[in-house]
Amino acid sequence: MTRSSLILASASPRRKKLLEQIGLQFSVSREDINESRLANESPGKYVRRMAEEKASSALSRPQSFATIVIAADTLVVKDSRLMGKPVDREDCLRMLKLLSDGDHRVLSAVCVATAALRKIVLHESIVSFGPISEQQAEDYWFSGEPKDKAGSYGIQGLGALFVRGIAGSYSSVMGLPLFETANLLKEFGIDCLAQANVAENSISYTSAEELN
Repeated sequence: MTRSSLILASASPRRKKLLEQIGLQFSVSREDINESRLANESPGKYVRRMAEEKASSALSRPQSFATIVIAADTLVVKDSRLMGKPVDREDCLRMLKLLSDGDHRVLSAVCVATAALRKIVLHESIVSFGPISEQQAEDYWFSGEPKDKAGSYGIQGLGALFVRGIAGSYSSVMGLPLFETANLLKEFGIDCLAQANVAENSISYTSAEELN
């Protein structure tokens, strides 16, 4: 699988890092879609639709029939409230106050698609937060980290300081459930471990050549 034939339909640095972690070579395509929620649309249906529409958007660009697209979307849900990225400081502080000292759901949908086939799965994790003081919430906002994060926090960064526990997938809370993604890719003929070994052997060979 070449870099040009596998596309991540997301500008998220976290999803890029997660795919690199499992040894994949890929290109990145930022997809700007209408993220408005439909009337009476459940959180699960909404996040699945967002992932699928990102994949469709990427596939609409001129490219080879063999292109495989990975798209994902993540949503934080507290009770019946859907929490996307904060629009401003007040929105961030409001979300952190709601998440403080309690549990919330993180829904991550991943869609793997070609022009002829698409598969999508939804993963749900439960994240438990400890208490967050007003000063902590303010300090966290001014760190800059919450500004592009669903639910106003990033579990892989300073937001980890609020996390008391997780029931589910750490990578899914980051934005891309790796177990589900790898299993979907297998259905499209991509074995992540095999790809990682090929990349590792290629790097070792190049280094040996350079030494000579």
